[in-house]
Amino acid sequence: MKESAGVLLYRTRGSEMEVLLVHPGGPIWAKKDLGAWGIPKGEVGEGESLLEAAFREFAEETGTSLDPGGAQSIGRIRQRAGKVVHAWAVEGDLDPMEIRSNTVTVEWPPRTGRTVEFPEIDRGEWFNCDTARLKMNPAQHSFLDRLMQLAGG
Repeated sequence: MKESAGVLLYRTRGSEMEVLLVHPGGPIWAKKDLGAWGIPKGEVGEGESLLEAAFREFAEETGTSLDPGGAQSIGRIRQRAGKVVHAWAVEGDLDPMEIRSNTVTVEWPPRTGRTVEFPEIDRGEWFNCDTARLKMNPAQHSFLDRLMQLAGG
């Protein structure tokens, strides 16, 4: 079974908590919005700890490195396709306009033998928790619930 790990970055603006979500790049996701966003995450490498993978993936997908020192585990979830995702909440800030994602190469259109390269993440955005719940993959809602419990909200 494949496992992924990621980071749910959050900040407070006034009295409202906001979370950073990212939108997957590529032609499959281009016109999808509600339910398509999620935390920056990716597969755990051979011999890599879950925490190391979460912070490596965050850096690869956003172009920003974070200090794992204050990371708080917000558990794991199982997505619809069966993949298990582990996540850590980290308080911090970044400008979504500065996101620079790594790229991936995939066969597109499928079964044509033609490959295209595109950013793994095409954009990121800060959302308040109510909007984040609409935007994010429903399987990841538990991460938001656990973050709100940690933050006392």
